[in-house]
Amino acid sequence: MSDDTLRIDRSAKTLRTLALERMREAIMDFHFQPGERLVERPLCDQLGVSRSVVREVLRQLEAEGLVQMIPGHGPAVAKPDLGRTDEIYELRALLEGIAARACAMSATNAQLALLDSALANLVEAWASGKPAEVMRATTKFYEVLFEAADKRVAWEIVIGLNVRINQLRSMTILSANRRGPAIAEMTEIMDAVRSRKPDEAEAAARRHVESAWQIARDRLRLDLL
Repeated sequence: MSDDTLRIDRSAKTLRTLALERMREAIMDFHFQPGERLVERPLCDQLGVSRSVVREVLRQLEAEGLVQMIPGHGPAVAKPDLGRTDEIYELRALLEGIAARACAMSATNAQLALLDSALANLVEAWASGKPAEVMRATTKFYEVLFEAADKRVAWEIVIGLNVRINQLRSMTILSANRRGPAIAEMTEIMDAVRSRKPDEAEAAARRHVESAWQIARDRLRLDLL
């Protein structure tokens, strides 16, 4: 075995990562519409990368649930499944409610400070109007919440669930008049946690998920008409 066999190609990895991030954001920003075919050659030109990189990116996006392979047609932007997402949001509401309750009961002052900071960053992300930024900040807020609640296994499950519905989450962010209610809902969770009110924290967390799902459900049904 030569010395170069295990050498990491840093430039190729960086290029793939950048292309993946760009495609993921393009799908969540609806630059590519649900059901739209994703043809390799035009994507190579648009991204400025090789066909092999595009193929790797599409495979990763398929694993994330953002792309689906259509027999005889190739890759296309995935269309959300209403029946499946009902269950996903139901599980999210349950797990996030449990985490909020536990956080209200056991979070340290230092953890509450981290949660306050994460909420402030989330408010700034909403002001940007960019779904990808909002989703990243939301993920960070909940990561801190679940960590403070000592619910690491539950957090891993939530991450897996969110991958399946990233498009729908983006839909809710882009919906008219969602910003104000979303910030109010997250602030309500934070206030209950800070006040050490587990029942209220759990209820607020569940309401936030249910509110987002109602908006996404309405949007999805319109798209299916």
